[in-house]
Order: sequence, then C-alpha cells, then structure tokens
Amino acid sequence: MDPITAETLEPAQTELTGLEFAKGHGTGNDFVLVADPSGAHTITAGQVAALCDRHRGIGADGLIRAVPSRFLPEGEALLATHPEAEWFMDYRNGDGSLSEMCGNGVRVFIHFLRTEGLISLADGEAITIGTRGGIKTVVRTGNDYAVDMGPWEFIYPGEAAAKAMDSTVAADGLFVPRPALSVSMGNPHTVVALAELSELSATRLWEAPAVEPVPAHGTNVEFVVPSEPLVKDGVGSITMRVHERGVGETQSCGTGACAAAVAIRHWAGAGAPDAWQVHVPGGVVGVKFFPGAEGHEHVELSGPAVIVAKGQLS
Repeated sequence: MDPITAETLEPAQTELTGLEFAKGHGTGNDFVLVADPSGAHTITAGQVAALCDRHRGIGADGLIRAVPSRFLPEGEALLATHPEAEWFMDYRNGDGSLSEMCGNGVRVFIHFLRTEGLISLADGEAITIGTRGGIKTVVRTGNDYAVDMGPWEFIYPGEAAAKAMDSTVAADGLFVPRPALSVSMGNPHTVVALAELSELSATRLWEAPAVEPVPAHGTNVEFVVPSEPLVKDGVGSITMRVHERGVGETQSCGTGACAAAVAIRHWAGAGAPDAWQVHVPGGVVGVKFFPGAEGHEHVELSGPAVIVAKGQLS
C-alpha cells in the first residue's frame, strides 16, 4: 500500500509529517495513538478523520492523544480535585468529533502509556487518569486491565422507572421499530433487546439507526441478545452488536457493553447478577457492578489491550 504522505492529507494537515504513532485495539475496537507529553500537538478534527480513514489513512475507530492533564482545560479542572490524574485521554471518534469516553480506549490508552515508558504499572497496581467523561481508575490484572467506569444512570430517569423503556429504535433489517432504554456511561447509549441471534446478525448497521427521542448529543445504539440460560454459575451472559456515534459499527464498544449489561440487568429484575460477560464481534469483555463511594452504583469494565504496530507519518 502507498505510504501516508503530505499529499495524502489535506494541506492543513501536513504539519503532522514525522509524527510517531501506534496502532492498538481492545477486542477489535481499534485506535491510532499519539504520545504528546509536552502538549505540543493540536490534532484537528479533519486530521483525525484522515488518519482514521481505512482506505487513505492508517484506519481506526478513533484517535487517542496521550497528553498531560495540565495542558487541557478539561484536564486542569480535574486536577483541582484529583491531582493524581497526571495523564489525560484526549479522544476523538473516527469522524473527528470529540467523545466523552471510550471504555476499550481507556485500556488501550493505559497499555500504550506503559509500552511507551511514560508510566510504570505493576500487576495489581492502579492508576487514575482524566477523560472528558471524568476521572477513571484502572487496575492492571496480568495482561488485562479493569476500569472503574464510574456511575451509570438512566438518561430519562422518570420514563425508565415507570416503563423500563423510554425510546424506540428503527434499523435496517428490523421490520418494526423496537422499544429501547437509554443509559449514560458518561456518554449516551440506547439499548435494544432482541430475541434471537439470527435477528441480531440480520440487523444491518452500516447506517445509523433512527432513535426517537434522540439524546441531546446523539447516541450509540446497542442491539443485545440475552443468552439461554441468561445466568450460569452466577454470571450473566449477553451478545451485542453496536453502532457507535461518529464511527459506525465497531467490533466492540466498552461503554456500550456496560450500558447493555445495565439494561439487561434492569429488565431481568430482582436477583439479576452483578457479574456479566458481554460477547462482541471482537471478543469478550467483563462487566461488574459494585457500590460507589458516593452512594451511586459503579460499573467495572475488564478486558485485554494490544498494541499491534508503531510507525511514523511520512
């Protein structure tokens, strides 16, 4: 394949020539990663879209810039209450739009910091980082990472409490709009339950599903099939596909896996487990619920992170 050259990128993007990058993924959710310890790089939305283009660029679901929190207004605000959050995950979707959070991206971000020698994190140790979705604490668990994703909440709490559904979703391949539940994991999600895996595979996600009402900043949409049986040995199991806002269908979505587990657990009612396995096209991630210090229930996301290549823009 031809290299990424100054001619490949738009004229306003040629200042990225020589920039070192890595390519990584978490259960198939892939990212271009850039280390910026001096806060020297301002990567525009257009540059991100060009780099994430799978035909003319490197190709990825999004771009992560690893930058000290003090170099971003959002990071400085977090440092006021969490001075230990030295690093900030500056994340953009593949179309260049800003995103609050990415659960798979957090794990890959931490692994990238380790492989670049920017942090030291022994097995069992924890690190706190900043994101636009707030502070996140990550524990290394062997070759995997477990992320405290913080509290979940219903986007429309009144409607959800009354009906357990608050939205409808129409998608290519589904004959009629389906009821759904909107969940925030620091970013917005709308979860649809389907009855059969055949129905899940027949749903076509190359175009964004139509959600009514649409949350204020758009939404990711998860289509989920509960396993049969739903719970085995105290662990719930579901299978999921996702259309990510600003990206399209991805192999995995960490915050989406958490939102899907929230919704299925809510619908399952009393006695539903706190531990879940979420099967996505790119693999399996773990989701656990636990009490948070501030009285709100938190969600933990666990899974692998892999760096597959490093290079330099030419």
